[in-house]
Amino acid sequence: MTKILIVEDDRNLLDTLKYNLRKEGYNAVIAVDGAEALDVARREKPDLIVLDIMLPKLSGFEVCRILRKEMTIPILMLTAKDEEVDKIVGLEIGADDYMTKPFSMRELLARLGAMLRRAEMAVQPAGGEKVLRIDDLEIDIARHQAFLRGTALELSPKEFDLLAFLAKNKGFVFSREQLLDKLWGYDYAGDTRTVDVHIRWLRQKIESDPAKPKRLMTVRGTGYKLEG
Repeated sequence: MTKILIVEDDRNLLDTLKYNLRKEGYNAVIAVDGAEALDVARREKPDLIVLDIMLPKLSGFEVCRILRKEMTIPILMLTAKDEEVDKIVGLEIGADDYMTKPFSMRELLARLGAMLRRAEMAVQPAGGEKVLRIDDLEIDIARHQAFLRGTALELSPKEFDLLAFLAKNKGFVFSREQLLDKLWGYDYAGDTRTVDVHIRWLRQKIESDPAKPKRLMTVRGTGYKLEG
């Protein structure tokens, strides 16, 4: 049974989320503050985390930052404010998606289902290869890990998917809309800035000088491509 961790300090919302997720057949486990979220995530090893930003003890941002270093499961962040800064910060520290309160339960369930389906889809490189190599960059599809000069990179699931997809299609240019469709899904409710955020974060990890990229290139007016 798919296990989802709900981290929310509003008891009414927490109970509502728990009830609806269990009604849909998920194994819902809960935490009411940031410190408990870390303990439960490490102990229960959920398949997905629904994480509120405003939490006692540790903020959702800090919880996400810590967990992203330890596990690669999808994280959906909840914010009570429709502010771009919250969304961008959440994405930059490793969240895969976000929703602004209030939201409909139907939309949340659809979003969670889409995230879980994408998490289950393995990125299959051309020719049946299990490892992609571009100069000193190595992408191990089976292990869902990437290495730069032999050192493992700390990538979120979405960062890895983006890197693996571009590596599989090395030299080809993809628009932001195409990348959203391929990697986030046609039902994704965000916008193309999500792609820009993940590209920027990837550059920080695979480029010697992210401000002057040599691998992950911008094609002005078109989109992005991976060179090598």
